[in-house]
Amino acid sequence: MAKRPRWQYALMLSLLLLALASVLAPYILRTENELRIHVVQQGLSLPDGFYVYQRLDERGIRIKSITPEGDGLVIRLDSPEQQLLAREALENILPPGYTIALNESPLPGRWVRKFARAPLNLG
Repeated sequence: MAKRPRWQYALMLSLLLLALASVLAPYILRTENELRIHVVQQGLSLPDGFYVYQRLDERGIRIKSITPEGDGLVIRLDSPEQQLLAREALENILPPGYTIALNESPLPGRWVRKFARAPLNLG
């Protein structure tokens, strides 16, 4: 059997890695559209999540979830368009003293979420 040159092995390996990277890139680089509401004025409290949900729902904005995180409120939305509409609506709904920041956080893959929720099974 004839021995192949090393450059052929390197070429096959690099093509395999390139194909693997092109297949996995969309799964690794997904993002989730979020809005973050923070209080910047003394004396104001964070708005109620249910109130925010109702006001955005009245305007036809679909919301995945609203959760308090740290000193703010995080609103996860379906699309970038919904994110921009929600920001405009919240700027009109909320009184001055709140910041509404657009945020695209990386969305963990399904296997990461599944692993994080799985209980530790020992023995």
